[in-house]
Amino acid sequence: MKSTTRFALFAATSLYASLAHAAPQAPQQTPDSYAVAGERVAIAPGRALNLRCVGEGPQTVLLEAGGNADASTWFRVQSLLAPRARVCAYDRAGYGFSDEGPMPRDLEADVADLAALVAAAKLQTPLVLVGHSLGSNIVRAYALQHPEDVRALVLVDPPEQGADTRLPQAWKDQDEAGRKRRDAFLDACLAAAEAGTLDKAAAPLSSCLRAPPPWQSAAVAAATRAYKLTPAYWRTLRSELDANTAIFAAPVPADESHGDTPVVVLAAPARLDGVPEDVATAMREAHEQTRARLVATSRNGRRIDVADTSHDIQLDAPHAVAAAVGEVLAARP
Repeated sequence: MKSTTRFALFAATSLYASLAHAAPQAPQQTPDSYAVAGERVAIAPGRALNLRCVGEGPQTVLLEAGGNADASTWFRVQSLLAPRARVCAYDRAGYGFSDEGPMPRDLEADVADLAALVAAAKLQTPLVLVGHSLGSNIVRAYALQHPEDVRALVLVDPPEQGADTRLPQAWKDQDEAGRKRRDAFLDACLAAAEAGTLDKAAAPLSSCLRAPPPWQSAAVAAATRAYKLTPAYWRTLRSELDANTAIFAAPVPADESHGDTPVVVLAAPARLDGVPEDVATAMREAHEQTRARLVATSRNGRRIDVADTSHDIQLDAPHAVAAAVGEVLAARP
């Protein structure tokens, strides 16, 4: 390992440790303020996105949620970063308190909405963009289209890309059959939402609405359930999942480049329990290739492994995300 790499890793580890020791404790449950809309920003005639900003400072951090998630997934990270920057999170179209957007809800649509939001809300650029899971693809695509508006990218456990070519055919056939069952189930959930019967649906449709996670307060859980009863949510989710198939099938392009813009990849341990060994091997290889290629997209790219976390690093280890963001905020532009 090069000495500069060792120093960077040591610096990141030290910053994470010091921040975890000195920073205020992240809240255990979502504040009830997340149960109501923040600022609804009009991005098109008759259509607005819900934006939540906290903190003040000369720099702005914009948080992009993962798939099937809204701004509330960032509540711990926002609280940790608020003392040093303006920190904003938003609900993508069709989620949370944002209006439904035109279909399909693919990467192109999400990036267009993000660009419209940055302009309409007059967010101060260049931004530090933080994307979790699918959100990492959205902020990467935005940075390629608007490099002048991006100071740094922090990618929180980006999913593996390009695993399809490595997987055995039997597993791909099984996965395709699973997608068809999933789509049929989502269509049934949508039909019940359109009929206004989803709230009282019996099994199996009662599982359309999952129990709230323990980190949601009662008020936020109720607000989340309310928007998941709407047809707009189910149309959005179905379209997003359809688009994800294509997004993650292809590997990170070998020629993707963010120049000197810092790119920090936070990686959770790959959890592949119960998966056949040949499939697990293919998935691990795709994970590693994805992360290596993402780091290589920048002359200032690096990876930080975050132990003992699930895919939701922002919830399990919010100080690690805050430390990575804090480091790029402190660096010279």
